[in-house]
Amino acid sequence: MYLHQQFSIYGLNSDIEWDARADEDIIVSEFNTDLDSVTVSQGQLLETLDPTGENSTPQYNIVDQAYEPFLYREDDTGKPIELIVTDWERTEELTVRLTLRDDVQFHNGDDLTAEDVAFSINRANNPDISEVAGNIGDINEATAEDGDVVLDLESVTPTIFRNLTAFGRVLQQSWVEDDSNDIGTDINATGPYELDEYVEGTRVSFTKFENYWGEGGDPDEVTFNGIPEDGTRLNALLGGDSDVITNVRPNDIPDVQESENATFADVPSIRNIFLVQNDAFEPFDSQEFRQAMNFAVDVPSIIESILNDFGAQTSQPTLPGHSGHNDDIEPYPHDPERAEALVEQSGYAGAEIELHTPVGRYLRDADIAEAAANQIDELPNVSCSANRREFGDLVQELLAPQEESPAFFLIGWGNPTLDGDYAMSPWFTEGTFRHFNNGEMAELLQQARTIPQ
Repeated sequence: MYLHQQFSIYGLNSDIEWDARADEDIIVSEFNTDLDSVTVSQGQLLETLDPTGENSTPQYNIVDQAYEPFLYREDDTGKPIELIVTDWERTEELTVRLTLRDDVQFHNGDDLTAEDVAFSINRANNPDISEVAGNIGDINEATAEDGDVVLDLESVTPTIFRNLTAFGRVLQQSWVEDDSNDIGTDINATGPYELDEYVEGTRVSFTKFENYWGEGGDPDEVTFNGIPEDGTRLNALLGGDSDVITNVRPNDIPDVQESENATFADVPSIRNIFLVQNDAFEPFDSQEFRQAMNFAVDVPSIIESILNDFGAQTSQPTLPGHSGHNDDIEPYPHDPERAEALVEQSGYAGAEIELHTPVGRYLRDADIAEAAANQIDELPNVSCSANRREFGDLVQELLAPQEESPAFFLIGWGNPTLDGDYAMSPWFTEGTFRHFNNGEMAELLQQARTIPQ
């Protein structure tokens, strides 16, 4: 059930100039500020420092102060731009060659090699240790060849270069394979900041890396912490304990505007907020019941009353402007009478369901979920309640096989590639996030991966 395109709203110390990105990346080296130290407060911290051990924006925002992807991207188009990789080409239909910078140094002082980059891609694509396995593309193997990296592809993978902007990070092979190092609690990377301190569940601190190959950031020190409660994050900003906060509630914007030391920035994001109905469970195995839930939820009223219009209703996995979006698909209208009738047709009248929701991960996530649950509960033949969950615990359940995952939950999905493949394939094909089992759809998505772009 697709709800809305999230708007990202940030609170900022007035001494920070920053163009907020649609992809929700917080890259402190992009800040223009005279502050020597910056503290960033998010709704969540992270589960691990391993850059492929988790696939979430809060984690990337933290580890990407130190780790770098292979390529970066233009925020408005998703077009790849050079970073560690300076040139990229498809030399044959199933072969890709990557040219690397020759002036990159790891935080431990060692030089980057093509072998390191090949190792990083292979590790990111290993489903036994990586949460982003398969997202880079159908890669048989990455190998070092004459200082370059060559990718041997299983299929055409038309989005391969866009995928390299988002998934996997540059690692040093010898450091990762040294048993004395723990990639889950320590960092050795190539980015503008190096790890200073990691206090699990509390904070992650960085200091400027003086031998960074590129242009370093203004602050000398950066600290990230997690504050799930929206009001507490706001008070941290207004009180000067935080310099950047995520997910400012729209109704709190006047408080920020009236402050002498804070301002706000907002941008429509690449994130779709939706409710997942897991068809491995009753009553969601019924198409009529799933349709009924769509008709029961009044999305425009939620956007207006809870988000103060900081959101745009969506009708499909791909957002407007993204490859694969269909302008002709309209959102479900709010029609509780039709919803009630469909529930009767489904054979699940009297169903009692629970909507799981994270707290503080997305803009007003729990409030949105509770509003949706209340609207469903107003149907005379369905009972629905919301269950507030800690985001990390909920995600661990979502990563379980479909039949062990929650039956009904709110989630957000950012699409940094701006391509329909990443919007749909993880959710509708066999793998980590599949919660709708339809063989025909899965086959069509797999076929799309074989069509040259």
